[in-house]
Amino acid sequence: MKKISDSTIRRLSKYYRTLTGLIESGVDTISSNEIANINSITSAQVRKDLSFFGTFGKRGLGYNTEQLREQIAKILGLKRNWNVAMVGFGNIGRALINYMEFKKQGFHISAIFDNDPMKVGQEVESIKINSIDDAADIVREQNIEIVIIAVPGKHAQATIDHFIKCGVHAFLNFAPVAVKVPDDVLVKNENMSIELEALSFFLTNVK
Repeated sequence: MKKISDSTIRRLSKYYRTLTGLIESGVDTISSNEIANINSITSAQVRKDLSFFGTFGKRGLGYNTEQLREQIAKILGLKRNWNVAMVGFGNIGRALINYMEFKKQGFHISAIFDNDPMKVGQEVESIKINSIDDAADIVREQNIEIVIIAVPGKHAQATIDHFIKCGVHAFLNFAPVAVKVPDDVLVKNENMSIELEALSFFLTNVK
């Protein structure tokens, strides 16, 4: 398979949520035009995104919503559960631990790490807060494959480096800094300041 762009993957995630909503509303079939209209893109873009992964639907008949959602779930790796660790139990960490959408999509936060000795040993939602010093053993024992980084920016690089050494290759980074990683490691950055700046640009220059 050729390399798939981040924008394509993001659109597939949107299609998945679109289809979930349609199924819950009792919709059995949908066309690429309808998917496009809901997501404010073109039907050609919808068909192109899906074509990377095979042939879906029937010409003139559209897509069966449940079948297409099932196929997209398989593409996105949502047909299995993923064990996730979170590093940093501050305000962001507290909010994320209660984010129910993670569990719905198969992302199970099974371990929490923090370097504050006052927090280590406590339990949150039946999940023990561990010392980062114990990361290697816990990553191996719990088969942790994704790590959420919710530490201050100055600690982000060292934290990710540490978990890479533990065998982790996928990170969701909430720290407001860019980090360097090897080619076989993927970091997705969630910087809310950047998103707010995009909104302020829109209000200043576009509206």
